[in-house]
Amino acid sequence: MNEENLRIWNAVKQPPASALRQIQAGRLKNKSDINPQWRYQAMTEQFGSCGFGWKFEIVRLWAEPGPDNQVFAFAQINLYVKVNDQWSDPIPGIGGHMLAVMEKERLHANDEGYKMAITDALGTAMKLLGVAADIYAGRWDGSKYIDEATPALKRQVDKPEAQAPGKPELASAHLLTKLNADRKAMGYSDEAMKAILQKRYKITSSTQLTKKQAEELIDAVSKGKGVDDKGAWI
Repeated sequence: MNEENLRIWNAVKQPPASALRQIQAGRLKNKSDINPQWRYQAMTEQFGSCGFGWKFEIVRLWAEPGPDNQVFAFAQINLYVKVNDQWSDPIPGIGGHMLAVMEKERLHANDEGYKMAITDALGTAMKLLGVAADIYAGRWDGSKYIDEATPALKRQVDKPEAQAPGKPELASAHLLTKLNADRKAMGYSDEAMKAILQKRYKITSSTQLTKKQAEELIDAVSKGKGVDDKGAWI
């Protein structure tokens, strides 16, 4: 697997818990809604400011009739990103929302229907770059991975009693979520965190951290610390 090809994907695939909201009703009940502002921040972190490192154009806006006199709004956009001073080919995205929706037996108009459709279309295009990929793949629910790709964390969340006697307590999902959110807020790249994990703790994944190590690392990240080649804090 070419890690360089996955560099951007891996950097934007997992939103922090603060960017997620559980949908409470409708066909998508219990799914996660992703804050669009996080998507735009993730794109800006990777490519630069909108208009300079990434941009989009509106190709088409249109409406379609729905049942009970409801009206759907649709948007088609092209997304572009700049890599090595070269703009990409268009990355297409189509999104939709409601212009007129039936609520409590009355038809209500939505004057932000097209804006929301554009936002949806941007999210669709950004999926192709890996933005929030773990959410769409059903692997990340905002607090833990939920497949076998990270068994240490899954065991820890689902079966805490499986912790072997005499071994240090592993970091909780809550601690790992806080660590991930804090390191992004402080500007630590994936590469920087991997270096700290390898040099300081001789591990390759944060899911291998003990509770004590995670607490120490969260404190160090909050202070902007790094490590030297011997693993000492600097």
